[in-house]
Amino acid sequence: MNFRRRIPSLTALLTLEAVLRHRSFTAAAVELGVTQAAVSRQIAVLEEELGLDLFVRKHRAIEPTPPCLTLGTTLAQSFANIADTVDGVRSSQQGVVTIGASVAFSSFWLLPRLAEFRRENAGVQIRVISQDARIDLDAGGVDIAIRYGRPPFTDAKIVASQEDFVVPVCSPDYQRRRQPGELSGADEFIETDAQDRTWLSWAHWVEETGRDLRVRPHLRFSHYTETIAAARAGQGIALGWRLLVQTFLDDGTLVALEEAKMPTVERFHVLLPAKTRRSDSAEHAATWLANALTHQR
Repeated sequence: MNFRRRIPSLTALLTLEAVLRHRSFTAAAVELGVTQAAVSRQIAVLEEELGLDLFVRKHRAIEPTPPCLTLGTTLAQSFANIADTVDGVRSSQQGVVTIGASVAFSSFWLLPRLAEFRRENAGVQIRVISQDARIDLDAGGVDIAIRYGRPPFTDAKIVASQEDFVVPVCSPDYQRRRQPGELSGADEFIETDAQDRTWLSWAHWVEETGRDLRVRPHLRFSHYTETIAAARAGQGIALGWRLLVQTFLDDGTLVALEEAKMPTVERFHVLLPAKTRRSDSAEHAATWLANALTHQR
């Protein structure tokens, strides 16, 4: 796609973002290292190209129009994303290893193990990117990814894979309050409304385990970290991926309600980019993470 035909001058867009942030042509000019007249020209050119007014000029003040505010919001987020990606690319050239994983995996599994990794590898700097959207390793900026799913992955080389099991979990307090025995409609269930449907729902769990049970979740969250936080707080029963919640089972803030564990079809994978050149530090960190994942360090 030829973006140049659809997108105005990047210089003008950068100028607009600065003006909106400062609400001042003068302050934007100081930040950009140009004259106020140059800023005014860039905004005027942009208004002419877009065919609309971006600001209402008042005495010693400017007021952005609604279309200007809409454009400014997108510009601020887009420039921030570009800056983060550039930082990631620079870091990869400076001995920094960037690891990408889901928010839940980063919070529950990766972060508790980073202290041990850093003790054993004092010379390696780590940068963690946590996002639930799938990380595209072809895009660059990430040296290692932990991905939950089913291969093949066209953008990655698999270093290690680990199966997992799902079991209903709750807090010890909730366990004492509920009726003993198997799960029933009297229980309070917590659901994760994940967009990625490889993430098991209660409906799938009931179907896979052949239970005669109708689950009507009392609480729903968009992130698994919130689901587990609610379960630990005694607000109901959640599906627990053993790899992610084992720390809480070990410290007693969660308990498994059943002995039987349902294996998942998908696995957790340590991945390296298939196309991007990999540094020795990234290779070493990937090997360490692979051993930790498969041996549950």
